[in-house]
Amino acid sequence: WGLAGGLAEVMLLACHRPIFLALTLLDQGNILHSPGDEIDYVYFPLDCLLSITITMQNGDTAETGLIGNREVIGINALMQYRSTTLTTYVAQTPGQAVKIEASLIREEFNGSCDVRDIFLRYIQAFIAQVSQTTACNRLHNLEQRFARWLLEARDRTQSERLQLTQEVIADMLGVRRAGVSQAAQKFQELAAIRYQRGRIQILSDKLLIQHACECFECVKDEYDRLLGVRGSPFPNSPT
Repeated sequence: WGLAGGLAEVMLLACHRPIFLALTLLDQGNILHSPGDEIDYVYFPLDCLLSITITMQNGDTAETGLIGNREVIGINALMQYRSTTLTTYVAQTPGQAVKIEASLIREEFNGSCDVRDIFLRYIQAFIAQVSQTTACNRLHNLEQRFARWLLEARDRTQSERLQLTQEVIADMLGVRRAGVSQAAQKFQELAAIRYQRGRIQILSDKLLIQHACECFECVKDEYDRLLGVRGSPFPNSPT
């Protein structure tokens, strides 16, 4: 199922009993949770990319968090019995996710110190992502943010090929599509990416890192510190 290296694998290995899980296929644009929805299921993406978004009264949308195979959708379910969300969780690229009943995850969280430790570390890492993204959106230019976003998307899908339109990326960055088009054109001329018909292929991580702000590395380092480097054992205690 492609669990290796993701948060789903770490969590399932820590559970003290077998957990029933289902593999679900997500299409681009699928909405998993909307504002006011009760969270009945928790989703662990395997090879797809999802966004946590907020839509304003005038219809403008902005991304507040990026979700891939190092994250989980529906973490609010651990906080109370009938938890709801104030945000929208939408699939940005098609792919697979593991789906587990929220009640089962809640029982493991309440009954297992190991599972609770994993989720608390994850929450700390995700808060770091959201905080860094907030600062990034305020302080860094569009080209830096675009490069950072592509690097984060590749890191979370483990793929250099992303099925994403410029319009979607513009919505996620909270900017005009024309700005994303200009940034994409520049990176294509630099041979950092190849863009065609709603598909982006990353050709050079090195070039994107050179043009991105420090936020990608900052967030990645915090995830690695708290949750471990991909392919390595889960850390016993973060420092």
